Amino acid sequence: MINRNTGAVLSARFMASQPAWLSSTRISAKGVLTTAQHTLTIVGVTALVVMAVLFVRPDLAKALSDSLNRTPEAEVVAVQAPPLTALMEAPAAAAPTANAEPLSAEEKALLGTQKQQQWVTTWLSKRYRVAGDAANMLVSTAYLTAREIKLDPLLILSVMAIESGFNPFAESPMGAQGLMQVMSKVHHEKFQEMGGLQAALNPVANIRVGSLILKDYVTRGGSVEAGLKSYVGAAAFEHDDGYGSRVLAEYSRLKQVSAGKKVPTITPVMAAAPVKPAAVAATDKSVNGTQIAGL
Repeated sequence: MINRNTGAVLSARFMASQPAWLSSTRISAKGVLTTAQHTLTIVGVTALVVMAVLFVRPDLAKALSDSLNRTPEAEVVAVQAPPLTALMEAPAAAAPTANAEPLSAEEKALLGTQKQQQWVTTWLSKRYRVAGDAANMLVSTAYLTAREIKLDPLLILSVMAIESGFNPFAESPMGAQGLMQVMSKVHHEKFQEMGGLQAALNPVANIRVGSLILKDYVTRGGSVEAGLKSYVGAAAFEHDDGYGSRVLAEYSRLKQVSAGKKVPTITPVMAAAPVKPAAVAATDKSVNGTQIAGL
């Protein structure tokens, strides 16, 4: 048997006989393990701190979650819509300048005041959910067109409201187009000076042509009601299915708005008013006793 002293001597000799690189490797491994232990400790402490912060600040947690869940997407090329003015390049009546001739009493009645136009613009914008800038441009165009052709701007706006709800790109199954639902193929010659049929959806061109047609029908029919009946294509029929009544009801509301009165933007559905007898309609150019400007 080898005694304890002899075993210790042999063990010492064995250790001494080992290569130096093996001893250094053991020391390095021990250092790596120690470093890894310290690193894991730091990571663990950091994770606890982060969890505590996210618990206290839920908004940061949501932001982190959103950023982690966001998947890379293909680059989207931004498409910028053209400004509304780019759609309104057709000739329109120019606003009066400082050197312009003084307005006549009739022209003043047609144009109204800036405050009146603003009241009408605000009311129509809310009623038909049209952006304020767009509504302002459409109302201004209607007023300037009215001055040029001598027709009440509120009547023009009323027709626009009933025909298209102020949607400049509206089109009916029969082919009526734009704000005033003009049958462009029927009245194509009226669009020639404004660029041809493609101008039918141009707001300025559509308002101008539609207003000229309305003015012509009212003049030939001898009354607003007769003109509206022809405008909607019901001249050959006994009734217009209440179209004229709806337009004139909207006109009455706009008249009150332009006078500064508070008019609800949402109105209940009313039964169509009876059509006036032809003998009366032939000479009547007023609505409920109110003379329509320009007629």
